[in-house]
Amino acid sequence: MGKATGFLEYEREAGGEVSPKERIKNFQDFHQHLERSQQRQQAARCMDCGVPFCQSGMMIKGMTSGCPLNNLIPEWNDLIYLQKPEQALGRLLKTNNFPEFTGRVCPAPCEAACTCGLNDSPVTIKDNEWGIIENGYASGFIQPNPPKVRTGKKIAIVGSGPSGLAAADQLNKRGHSVVVYERNDRIGGLMMYGIPNMKLEKSVIDRRINIMKAEGIEFVTNADVGNTIKADKLTKEYDSVILACGSSNPRDIKVPGREGKGIYFAVDFLKATTKSLLDSNLKDEKYMSARGKKVLVIGGGDTGNDCVGTSIRHGAKSVVQLEMMTKPSINREDDNRWPQWPKVLKTDYGQQESIVIFGNDPRIYETTVTEFVLDKDGNVTKAKIIKLEKKNDKNGAIILAPLKGSEKTIDVDLVLIAAGFVGAESYVTQAFKLVLNERTNVKTAENSFRTNVEKVFVAGDMHRGQSLVVWAIKEGRSVAREVDKTLMGYTNLV
Repeated sequence: MGKATGFLEYEREAGGEVSPKERIKNFQDFHQHLERSQQRQQAARCMDCGVPFCQSGMMIKGMTSGCPLNNLIPEWNDLIYLQKPEQALGRLLKTNNFPEFTGRVCPAPCEAACTCGLNDSPVTIKDNEWGIIENGYASGFIQPNPPKVRTGKKIAIVGSGPSGLAAADQLNKRGHSVVVYERNDRIGGLMMYGIPNMKLEKSVIDRRINIMKAEGIEFVTNADVGNTIKADKLTKEYDSVILACGSSNPRDIKVPGREGKGIYFAVDFLKATTKSLLDSNLKDEKYMSARGKKVLVIGGGDTGNDCVGTSIRHGAKSVVQLEMMTKPSINREDDNRWPQWPKVLKTDYGQQESIVIFGNDPRIYETTVTEFVLDKDGNVTKAKIIKLEKKNDKNGAIILAPLKGSEKTIDVDLVLIAAGFVGAESYVTQAFKLVLNERTNVKTAENSFRTNVEKVFVAGDMHRGQSLVVWAIKEGRSVAREVDKTLMGYTNLV
């Protein structure tokens, strides 16, 4: 490394955030980033550790450790320190098609696995990734670079989330002709409509899409394959079809009163808000407004937190967030050692805002809903909730069981279900006559993306289940390699 003793000389420093009271006034990105000189100093902390777990991308106890894309982190940190920004960009883009996305929304498993973090604070990897790519745009290093030779092969990609876009980018660079079909009116999949604008401003997606268009990729919006566009049309017209439609079936809460008005899936709530924001700056009011409402969010994950933050920006009267699991500890437990993903308490931006605005963390742990109470017009007015306790079932497995005597009723006007997703949408898989696995994802052979249908491949959440953007990009790159090898007999994609 250029600064072998940097980790001994410098303390970790990361970018800041706009204060909660200010940032809730709009839907703009509230993250603040380090200056170039600060990024260089943080890069100097990368310690030439010999075994860089940060780029390992391993699964340990079912959790991601290190970067699934195997980003060459020590190399580009060294190049940042040596003030070689164009070379740093080249090393970053070698493994990651879209650092501008991951540098904003990835939870940074690389930092959790950083060797420097074993006995000190990890290197500021995510902020430096953001710095490399944004400097690349600002300096004019990133320009359209269409392939000089075309292979004559045509590939259809269904879905324009990170997996579909990564596959399209790779295959287009190889010289294949690529058409991306998206059922929504804008390109980006869940990055466009599932992730709120304050986490990923949509101009960032549009900037990359415009480059991809200039490089020869064709995008078709409002194209609902399996519905308005028949599956056999694609299998007949294209040499290969890649399905990257996501794991977009939301998990429901089946309790009495679920049919009530004012109860929505989180993904519908978030999509409507972002679409209205982009279409009219919310002036068309074509979204489920939380203004003046007592909001109940069911689900403690990232999507639930996004619902909390979005509701507060709407002007919610109050927000409660139910989490079935036990509250995590502040520090690592003995069975959760580095380089595992740290299972510790995380207070995300929405919860931070609730603490400042309402004076309390919105999360209620070990709790679920048992019934929604409706008024005479069918509107939800209350929710009955109950505490959960860990028990062993007859087979000895640990289950969460209702705790008798802990029932409670709370007032609610708006309920948002953020309980995760349960596999690929059936109308797409049925249209292509695909075989599913026990998790209702598309079944493939191990280490393969090929489905049971000739010429049809699958990638992303539709293949592996609900996961991170960084895993989706990895899947897109991997399926592109398999498709390329199938079409050409060999592949030089990495």
